Amino acid sequence: MESKRKIIITIDGWSSCGKSTLAKQLAKELDYVYIDSGAMYRAITLYFLRNHIDWTKPKIVASTLQDIKLEFIYNPKSKQSEIHLNGENVEYLIRDLIIAEKVSEVAAIKAVREFAVAQQQKMGKNKGIVMDGRDIGTVVFPKASLKIFMVADNAIRVERRFKELYEKNPNITLNEVKNNLEMRDYIDSHRENSPLRKAEDAIELDNTHLGMKEQLEMAVGWAKERIGEKK
Repeated sequence: MESKRKIIITIDGWSSCGKSTLAKQLAKELDYVYIDSGAMYRAITLYFLRNHIDWTKPKIVASTLQDIKLEFIYNPKSKQSEIHLNGENVEYLIRDLIIAEKVSEVAAIKAVREFAVAQQQKMGKNKGIVMDGRDIGTVVFPKASLKIFMVADNAIRVERRFKELYEKNPNITLNEVKNNLEMRDYIDSHRENSPLRKAEDAIELDNTHLGMKEQLEMAVGWAKERIGEKK
């Protein structure tokens, strides 16, 4: 779809609601740039773990962040933009459960969020982007033209996340995934800095009983309305 007017689209919501899936599809449909904000926090977490950084100490965190460079580079093989940490493609390394278990804790740190948000806002300067995360519509781009907030039943979310992780780790259990999601939900919604919440002007999308095609059609319709095209 071509349009002279470019807008910013934000997709927030709970873990394993399919935010990234929808964001990627919507960006492709609109010929927009997709930015995975969650990948940025995961990459930072990976760096902290690799270098044994004590993220409970603010001075150490502030100093460490200066050594981190994050980029999204298009991979012609996967046909999508993938995150690079200091020149290394870590797109698949950051999906491990050990990262998932720590990322909400790291993302709750004020200095980390300020570091990531500054980069995210820079990426959206020219608009024409779809960015997903937890505070994109409330903190990063509060004036975005279209804000979507995704939700789904807990049991469905656990099942989706389990299937995703099982492909990489057949030893993982459903209970481990359930506990991890519950922990992340609590931390994300109770953290002091930029807690997960639905923006007042966001459209809620409950995809508990929706297929990928159905939710994409809904999102494209909303986007076209905001851009100025008829559905």
